[in-house]
Amino acid sequence: MVNERCCRGDWAEPKTRASRAPVGISAALFDRIQQLRGLTVVNREGVGTYRVAKADGPRDLIFQGVKGGRAMRDNNILCRHIKPAGRKLGLGFVNWRCLRTSRATWAIEAGANPKDVQGMMRHANIKTTLDIYAQFVPESQFRAQERVDAMVAARIGKQQAARTAIQ
Repeated sequence: MVNERCCRGDWAEPKTRASRAPVGISAALFDRIQQLRGLTVVNREGVGTYRVAKADGPRDLIFQGVKGGRAMRDNNILCRHIKPAGRKLGLGFVNWRCLRTSRATWAIEAGANPKDVQGMMRHANIKTTLDIYAQFVPESQFRAQERVDAMVAARIGKQQAARTAIQ
């Protein structure tokens, strides 16, 4: 459960009740977080090592700054890690908003229930999820139409089979 939020170094209450809700994660992500908690890295000078997670209790931050385990600033994470990874993948411009938009769009495109996506995004209102974050994907529209066509064909096939069985 998230009881506090940190934005640009300022701690505050979560904005909405939905923001306090637990966030489900996959087993693979849980395992990766556990690995990060025990990770030790060599410092820049190559002289010493340090633990990435300064504290790894159940109430400690998952992502901690290397000095003292304080909250990492979102802009530092974006500039030092996210943007370089995006460039390496050939994505061009990447920011927090486009990552959230991609997450919502991909989840819906993969067939997730929009209410589940609202919960994943921790939005208080589903309109925020659907009208702001989920984007129109033409290929998804074509796949949806193909599923409707297949459903109609299956129902027609069942009706024809039922008629044949009666005769």
